[in-house]
Amino acid sequence: MTATATDDTMRDRFADVTSKLLDEDPRLAVVMADIGGAGFVEAKRRHPDRIMSIGIREQLMISVVSGLALSGMRPIAHSYTPFLIERPFEQVKLDLAHQGVGAVLVSVGASYDASDSGRTHQAPEDVALLSSLPDWTIHVPGHPDEAELLLRDAVAADGNVYLRLAAQSNAAPMPIEPGRFHVVRRGSQATVIAVGPMLDRTLEATSDLDVTVLYATTVRPFDADTLHAQLSAPVVALVEPYLQGTSAMWVSEAFRDMPHRLLSIGVRRMENRHYGTPEQHDEAHCLDVASLRHRIGQFLEA
Repeated sequence: MTATATDDTMRDRFADVTSKLLDEDPRLAVVMADIGGAGFVEAKRRHPDRIMSIGIREQLMISVVSGLALSGMRPIAHSYTPFLIERPFEQVKLDLAHQGVGAVLVSVGASYDASDSGRTHQAPEDVALLSSLPDWTIHVPGHPDEAELLLRDAVAADGNVYLRLAAQSNAAPMPIEPGRFHVVRRGSQATVIAVGPMLDRTLEATSDLDVTVLYATTVRPFDADTLHAQLSAPVVALVEPYLQGTSAMWVSEAFRDMPHRLLSIGVRRMENRHYGTPEQHDEAHCLDVASLRHRIGQFLEA
């Protein structure tokens, strides 16, 4: 994990900013399923009717959020990634998407931040699963400052938004704009898209390569316009901190009228039946700096 400039984490920032937004916006409510309440103790005293935990009933959590949205509220559902996206997916599909109401889903744990808790607390498939539904905005920040900006944007919006928070963080924030890729570096040989917490290690892995590096903190909708505008050659490497190939279809769709080459890097489609640290899981999935350098270098030489 790359250290941040302070001890602040994305999860800490989420609780702090949301607590302040509850004071400012009477439409805002937070619904949890017995996880995350420690960050909202003071806010709960001020707003006992707008912060609720409904126990370990994740399907109900999403249904309650849907009901609040139908009543005109702007609700946030918050839990670990598998309990927020995978376990209640039917309710996400029917109670939010099908009903045509909007909410904000904020997860922690990312793909395997809680690796010491085993597979039950891991969900590298979350963005791919949620991408199967229409009209979702999906944010993957790489720094607490970016998480705050994207959270504020999500709360001010009306549609369905997923904010994926991670323990891993880049050393410094980027001047991002919600919905757009940020140009970090320009080159002529290829374009590398680094998503969220993957930016620092991608920059290190490609430091001696003549490539453009785009930084993505919003992955849905996919910013094909910036990709096209910055493209020097139809050769793209996609580096994502979740399931490998999750955004491959969107890259291919962006180049549907152009021959192109694509390398998809992410959490591999394998059952890693070990605990270990997140860093060890990164190495197992070839997401460490040395593996990224090797894989991208081989791809460009092919």
